[in-house]
Amino acid sequence: MNKLKHLLTFSNPLLLALGGLTYTLGTGIARYLGRADHPLVFGMGFGWIILLLLAMNLLAIYFRPHNERLIEEETLVERNWLRAASFQISAVALGVVAMLTVFLLQQGVALAALFFAALIFLSVIAYALPPLRLITSGFGELILAILFALLIPAFSLTLQMGELHRLLGAVAFPLTALALAFFLVLNFPAYKEDYKYKRGSLLQRIGWQKAIPLHHILIFSAYLLFAAMPFVASIPWAVISSVFLVMPFAIFQVYWMQQIANGISPNYKFLTLLAITVIGLTTYTLTLTFWIR
Repeated sequence: MNKLKHLLTFSNPLLLALGGLTYTLGTGIARYLGRADHPLVFGMGFGWIILLLLAMNLLAIYFRPHNERLIEEETLVERNWLRAASFQISAVALGVVAMLTVFLLQQGVALAALFFAALIFLSVIAYALPPLRLITSGFGELILAILFALLIPAFSLTLQMGELHRLLGAVAFPLTALALAFFLVLNFPAYKEDYKYKRGSLLQRIGWQKAIPLHHILIFSAYLLFAAMPFVASIPWAVISSVFLVMPFAIFQVYWMQQIANGISPNYKFLTLLAITVIGLTTYTLTLTFWIR
């Protein structure tokens, strides 16, 4: 039972949920434009994304250096079992991804959708697998932010419409900023362990002295971009206004991060929950607005 629990943790349900949400956002934009006419394609694309992200998360564990533990107080038997299980589940997931790719091709999806599918697949490989293994390079967080906020919704949108729309760009840029701030926050609880194992992360690369101001800039830039959307991209205010309901949480997140700069040890569990709330609720409110309008 404990082994299954560890495998569930390795699969990173939070990232899977975020991937599913941003995928649904892309289809929501198509629905808002009156062009979401392919429910079967939506379902196959959703499975394609979730299984590919699952494989990415588990392969990142499988290729973790042997000097790094997988779990607390692990035995050699547990370690080998978890590594083998991670690889096997990843292989099955990638096999299903390959089958879904064939099914999508049979549906005659647009070249634009295939282009974004290829970019997503390459990003996943570069993030989790050697020799690049960007997860430990200091650039992994940036790749994930672009993957979740831009590439996945673009894939979903082009599956439905066959082309991009300015709405996607208007939404993707502020969401990328929020996603990068989110992944930066996740670096802080793991800072000591990352330093111990010389595991590269964005926080390790730039240092916490620069990371905290960067976090603040990303948060405020995201909401400035949202506020500018009606003027720059002619997006109705009613479509965007819901994201500002989440802004108080974002401001509180900035305050909580500033506590670190002031030398006060924050509650990292609460900070992580706050960061999840900001990116999750912002994406959810946008998705819901596009789906119901």
